[in-house]
Amino acid sequence: MTPSTVGELLNWSYANLAMAHAAVADGASRYGRKHFIIRSRLFSGLTKGTMSVGSLVDEERMKLLIEKCCAYCGKCGKLTVDHLISKERGGSESADNIVWACRSCNSSKGAEDVLVWYCRNGAFPPLLLLRRYLKLAFALASHRGILETAISESGSFPIKLSGIPVSYPPPGGLRLWALSEEEDT
Repeated sequence: MTPSTVGELLNWSYANLAMAHAAVADGASRYGRKHFIIRSRLFSGLTKGTMSVGSLVDEERMKLLIEKCCAYCGKCGKLTVDHLISKERGGSESADNIVWACRSCNSSKGAEDVLVWYCRNGAFPPLLLLRRYLKLAFALASHRGILETAISESGSFPIKLSGIPVSYPPPGGLRLWALSEEEDT
């Protein structure tokens, strides 16, 4: 699928995220029929308006439940706060846009779009971080009234739309959250 509007892009990526999340939760090494059905139904529901993305309140609840570690690499200790969508790019000062980050990741990412930063580093973001990011993207696009706008005409949107994934790697290479290597075992 090649999305043409901002809303279609966000709906498709979010539906793929749900598919990937289900596959990772199932321990699948590849996507199966069930996972494609999840994607299809969610994309259809989001497009028709009969379904919606979850609340950012859910993301705040997750932030309280998940161990305090860098949202990008999983390291614990000596953490700073980082704006998922940088202030320089138009990100807000709200708690929804704040994640824990180690100094190294925070410094390396700087004001760069987080998805572009991950891609530049040859990695795919943890699914729960991507979920928060996409929810912020939906909120920003809705607030600016650009969901029905062609991607090419989205103007100075704080999120680099070309960085939003339209396809996801196999579930065996994905993680729900950024845990450091010693915590993965």
